[in-house]
Formats: sequence, C-alpha cells, structure tokens
Amino acid sequence: MSDDVMGLIWLVVLLAANAFFVGGEFAVMGARRSQIEPKADAGSRQAKVALFAMEHVSQMLAVCQLGITVCSLLILNVSEPALHHLMVVPMEALGLPAGVADVTAFVLALLIVTFLHVTLGEMVPKNAAVSFADRAVMLLATPLVWLSKLLMPIIWILNRTANLALHALGVEPKDEVASSYTLEEVQSIVAESTKSGTLEDESGVLHSALEFSDNTAGDVMVPIDKVVTVPEGISPERFEWNVGRIGYSRFAVDDGDGGLSGYLHLKDVLTVPPSGHQLPVPVTKVRSLANVRAADEVEDALALMQRTGSHLARVIDEDGVTVGVLFLEDVLEELVGEIHDATQSTRRVHPS
Repeated sequence: MSDDVMGLIWLVVLLAANAFFVGGEFAVMGARRSQIEPKADAGSRQAKVALFAMEHVSQMLAVCQLGITVCSLLILNVSEPALHHLMVVPMEALGLPAGVADVTAFVLALLIVTFLHVTLGEMVPKNAAVSFADRAVMLLATPLVWLSKLLMPIIWILNRTANLALHALGVEPKDEVASSYTLEEVQSIVAESTKSGTLEDESGVLHSALEFSDNTAGDVMVPIDKVVTVPEGISPERFEWNVGRIGYSRFAVDDGDGGLSGYLHLKDVLTVPPSGHQLPVPVTKVRSLANVRAADEVEDALALMQRTGSHLARVIDEDGVTVGVLFLEDVLEELVGEIHDATQSTRRVHPS
C-alpha cells in the first residue's frame, strides 16, 4: 500500500512539474520585450534573466519539451499503475471478478490520470501563462535558465537535431522570440481596439501615423504649376508687400527659366536694413531647397528636410525635371491633420 501512496504523491509532484514546464514554454513565447526591458534597465535581475530566456528561446523550449515529455512518461509509468492498483482492491472486495476489476480499474485510472494531466498539467498553466505572460516569464525564467545550463549537453543534441531537420525542410531556425509587429499587424490591432472601445483615436492622429508610409513625395507635393513663387532679385519692400497681399510667409524663388533657385522666408527679409529695402534681396538670404524624388516615401523626404533644415523641398521626376514642391506643413498634415498656415498654395503666381 505504501508504494501506491507514493505513486499518488508522485502524481501530484509530476503534475506540478509538468505545469511548470508548460507555463514556462508559453510564458517565454508570449512575453513582450517592451514590458520586460524597462524593468531590466531599472536593474531587476529577474527581468534580465527573463530577457536572456527570450533571446535563447530554442534552448528554453527544448528544456520545456524535454521536461513535459519526461513528466508525462513518468505519470503513465509510476502514478497510473499505483492508482490502478488502489482501485482494483475495493472492486474485488465488492465481488467483481478479478479480470473485470482489473480492466475496469485500468480504464478508470487511465481516464483520471489523463483528465488531471490535461487540465491541471496542461490547460491551467497554459491559460495562466498566456494571460499573465510578462509576470510568468519573470517568475519561471530563472529555473528554466538554470535547467538549460544543467542539461546543456542534452539540450545541444536536441537543438542540433531539430535544426538539421528544419534546414532539410528549408526552414531557418529562430533563436529569439519575434517581438515586433508589421505595419499591417499594427493597423489591424488599432482598428480592432478602436472598434471594441479599448482605444480612442477621435482626432485620427494614430490612424494617420500608421498610414504615413503609404504616401510618397509625389502624392503630397504641390504641383509646380500651382506653386506660389517670387522672381529672383525681388526687393524686400516688394516681398513684404506680397506677404501682406497674399498672406504667405515663405515663397519659392523662380529662377526665370521655369526652375526654382531656392526660397525666401519673411523673417530673413525683415533683417535687411531700411537702406536696402529698394534693392534686390541679397542672394545670401535665399535658402536652398532640399531635393527629393517623387517616388520617395514621405517619411524619407521628411527625414531629409529635417537633416538639411529646409522647410521646402524640390520634387524631381526620374528625368531630373522639377515637378513640384514639398512643403513641410503638407508632410505634417499627413500625420496630424489640417494645419492652417500661410505657406501652402493652390496657385502659381509671379508677383510683380
């Protein structure tokens, strides 16, 4: 009888061990680096170990799979026979034939062990680890890492064999959990979260940010025939008059040959001394235009304008011909919506 009682004790121990390995497997796979890294940066040792486990996921999974397999086999070979024997005795005492009692006890013992194994050993820890993956990985990573070091020779053989099989199938093994999302996945998450009410985006800023990459400079630019320009050599007095008449603070400068030599900003013209108000604006006051291709993605164009400090960019086609002007405000409007500013135009005029 003592052996049977030990078998039941082993059943409890093995179910707990199986639950540990199942929980560890799903925790390592489901945890988010974005939740663990700040804690690791703050000095949490558990978080650092958790990150190590997530960066060596193939080793951790090998440990978990090995543990689950061993626990399952031991449950069937140690605990199930003990439970079977404990049930045979009372059945025979009730007068059942030995053969019938043995088969009935075997079926009942198998059903009980299977039920406990699937529910307590598999489903409960799996659901708990999925629901609280970030906390679970912090709790379970340390013993998993220690076991991986203790069982390193076995783990190496298992990993090597599995990787060879994957290579034979044309699959590249991954050693780290993919914690990033594609643009389409993020868009889907935001759309579903907004629909369910867990995320608010009434202004549309988040949606616009996710759609940002879909546009090119050619989509956002003002076509060259609709750009407001001033001629080269315009006087500060005349420039200020146009600012007051049209209301813009920046004007592209027409070089006289249908091209653009740069752009003028009101604040630069205002620095010209009164004695020079009737004279042409000095060439040094004309700011250079950044050059972008019409096919460039709008965020690449924005990055170039930020690097060069230019609020306007000349948009050229594949043949190097200027086809439009990209205004910084137009780019920002793609991200945050309408901006009411005097630097945009729907016309091309040549103030005289």
